[in-house]
Formats: sequence, structure tokens, C-alpha cells
Amino acid sequence: MTYKPLRIIISGGGTGGHIFPAISIANKLKELNPESEILFVGAEGKMEMEKVPAAGYRIVGLPVVGLQRQFSLKNLLNDITVPFKLMGSIRRAGKIVKDFRPDIAIGVGGYASAPLLLAAQRKKIPTLIQEQNGFAGLTNKMLGKKVDCICVAYDGMERFFPAQKIVMSGNPIRKEIVPPTAEMVQEGLAYYHLDPAKKHILIVGGSLGSGTLNKAVRTWIEEGCTGGENVEILWQCGRYYKAGIDEFMEAAREKGFGGENLSFIHHTDFIGRMDLAYAVADVVISRSGASTVSELCAAHRAAIFVPSPNVAEDHQTHNAMALVRKDAALMVRDDEAREKLMGTALYLLKDSKKIARMQENIAALALPDAAKTIADEAYKLVK
Repeated sequence: MTYKPLRIIISGGGTGGHIFPAISIANKLKELNPESEILFVGAEGKMEMEKVPAAGYRIVGLPVVGLQRQFSLKNLLNDITVPFKLMGSIRRAGKIVKDFRPDIAIGVGGYASAPLLLAAQRKKIPTLIQEQNGFAGLTNKMLGKKVDCICVAYDGMERFFPAQKIVMSGNPIRKEIVPPTAEMVQEGLAYYHLDPAKKHILIVGGSLGSGTLNKAVRTWIEEGCTGGENVEILWQCGRYYKAGIDEFMEAAREKGFGGENLSFIHHTDFIGRMDLAYAVADVVISRSGASTVSELCAAHRAAIFVPSPNVAEDHQTHNAMALVRKDAALMVRDDEAREKLMGTALYLLKDSKKIARMQENIAALALPDAAKTIADEAYKLVK
């Protein structure tokens, strides 16, 4: 395929699960032809307005906002403004498309995708969307009726989209996330100061942290770290919770919880080298956002998912169950995590055959060239 320079608009955002795949797609398009011009369009005040420029791309914002489902005076006032901001966003999106003159518009989900892709379609510009989750988001379901191509990461997405438009691409992930080599494992053990003679559990709560995962670990520590013999834990508690976890750990040491002065538990607010953290992990405990699931597939790690209940359409449960049904992961419900999570992880850690089977099954689901697949589909649409 010839990769001529293109003018591309990538629209969407709101969460890291939309933004980081979008940046990965942009990076691949620039890699294929550095002369391509890429413009991002996001929602004013959302995190893409900070993350996209940090990645080296220009972004413009639309005033679009979404409906809030929980009742409160603040949410009611927000919802009153939705139609007015939507109309303003449609007008602004039309001007952006007219001024930038893209060859193609790509939507990754989130509020800003709809007005921008609708504006592109009115100008007869090819459009493509990428759906990261196993349960399609509202914006993408609406757009799927008229876009030219729909790139997905899970089987069965014809429930939401026209089957003839679907391309199984997977989710774009960080290029450094790969199946671990022996050298990566040794580097990871040294980097995180871990004992190679022990088994390792990685607990990933995200950059802000997960209250549910943190409570599960705290409860296990308070109950004496039962079953934690010959185990080390690398625990990303998140910067929002870090101060409280610091205080808790200090008090737990003073009270003698868990023995060994709790030196086998390494907690931190943020893990910068996720490639090395995955490499050393025998078992990973995590939420089941689309990007995280795709990274664990690429890293071939045995995982226990605790889907967040605080997401639209409960899509994290759908993401997790897609792997559970293929014996590629385990799942613990959010409301059962405090009681069951650590026991489940420690029980799995003792079953090396099951871990090996889960690693094999999750590896079979990896689609590591997702960004390239999406970029190729975009090029196919451009006349």
C-alpha cells in the first residue's frame, strides 16, 4: 500500500480509554507518512485538551457536553444546556471541517466525535470509528449507521453495528507492551527491588487509583495477610489515595500486621514502567478498561478483573466477560472484592497449570498491530 500524505481529523476523548488509542493511531499515521497533517478535535475542559498537546499534536475544542444520568441540581442544570451546546458544537465542527479540509475523519468515542463526524459526512468525507469496548458506547452506536468503517476489539459487535462495516482491529496500545523476555523479567525484578525467589502479584488501580482494589488489599493486611507466604506485591494505589495508604501502612507495621514488617508489599502512587511491571507479574489484578485488557493480552499475563460499576453501559463487565468465557481471565465483582479478591489471587498463584493455561488463552486474543490495521483501513477509504 502507498502511504501518501493525508489530512486527518481525529475526534473524541473524555477518558484515557479514548485518548490514548487516538494518540496511538495518530502516531502510526505519522510513522507511515511524516508529512501527513493531523488535527484533533475534543471537548472543552476534558483531559484530551491537555494530553493531546503533550503528545505533540494540535487540538481544538467543542463546547459539547453529555447528559448526566444521576439526579442532582448540578446535573439538571448541565442537562438543560446539552441541546444548546450540541447545536453550537455542530456549527463549530462544520467550520473546522471546512477550514481544515480533511481527507478522512476518525472518531474514537466520546462527546466530540458525534458533531465532528456528522459534519464530515455532510461534506462527503470518509469516516471511520474505533470502538474500544465489548459493549458499544452511545456515540459510536449512533455514528455506526453512517460511517464507512468500524474498527472493533471484540467478537460479536454486529449486535451494535452493520456487520459488513466491521473490521477486527483490536485496540492500539503502547508499543513497549510486549510478551516478556527473560531479560525483561530480570530487569523488572531489579527495577522494582523484588525477590526472584518469590511469586509476584501486580495490582493496578490506575493513575488516580481504585478505592475498591485498595480496600481489598487493606482488609487482607488487617486480617494478617493470610496465604501471603513467599509472595511479593507490587501495588499501584494511585496518587489520590497515596497519602492515606502511606498512613495505613505505617500504622499496620506498628501493629505488626502481616509479619516481615510488610516489606513484601511495595506500594506506589504510579508505575512508570508498566512493561517491566507486567513482565515480573505472575498474576495481575486490575479494572477492565479496554486499553488495560488489550495490554494484558499483548503482555500474555494471567489476570483477575474487577470491573468498575461506575461506567456507562457497564462496559467493563462486558470487556472482562469476553475473556472469562474463553478461560483467559478471572473476574471478581466490585461488591465482592473486599471479601474475595486477595483470596482468589493467592489461590490462583498456587496453580501454575491454570496460570499457564490462562496465559496461553489470553495471548491468543492479542492483536498487537491494531494501530497499523486502523491506519490501513483509513487509507483504503481515501479516494
